[in-house]
Amino acid sequence: MSLRAAVITFPGSNCDRDMAAALEQVAGTPPLRVWHGDAALPDRLDFIALPGGFSYGDYLRSGAMAARSPVMQAVVAAAARGVPVLGVCNGFQVLTEAGLLPGALMRNAGIRFVCREVALTVANNQTLFTAGYAAGQAIRIPVAHHDGNYFADPDTLDRLEGEGRVAFRYAEPVNGSARNIAGVLNASGTVLGMMPHPERAVEPAHGGIDGRALFEAAVAALVRA
Repeated sequence: MSLRAAVITFPGSNCDRDMAAALEQVAGTPPLRVWHGDAALPDRLDFIALPGGFSYGDYLRSGAMAARSPVMQAVVAAAARGVPVLGVCNGFQVLTEAGLLPGALMRNAGIRFVCREVALTVANNQTLFTAGYAAGQAIRIPVAHHDGNYFADPDTLDRLEGEGRVAFRYAEPVNGSARNIAGVLNASGTVLGMMPHPERAVEPAHGGIDGRALFEAAVAALVRA
């Protein structure tokens, strides 16, 4: 059985090809490419990825307009059925704006674009996305964002912590994110939003392969299912 995945492209996406290449390299089959204006998703999808970039030029708020694209109604419906969804960088912003994840991504502390490799710790390795890591494992993955400062009210943050829904944490302050949160999950653990770019760390030519385990874990779990 092969993975039937889809990568969504919005106007202004610039990491969709990288995401597709990472999925193809790990899964062995190229993902389907879906345009934001499509009202329906392909049938029988196993996995959906929302890539990084600057959808709609980050007009209004990062991800706000993309969250209202025709295709997002289908993504929300698929997520409700349990189809795993990964949102990276701008994709994370879209997930929060679409209500699939709590909180919001605000301007970085210092109002500066951050583009470098950062150290992360794996906060929860008991999910289909993170099962390839050890709990507390230190990894390094690139970031490239201006609006990656994760914010949520204290009660929401406490709930995320208590339910094990913080997937990744920055090992040191990067952008002002509350509690150094770099990635969060939905209640069922099937939707992951993260600011770092695992698709940019899947082969040695990238300078590191710490992102590869995320895709390998997801592919292994879904192919078994």
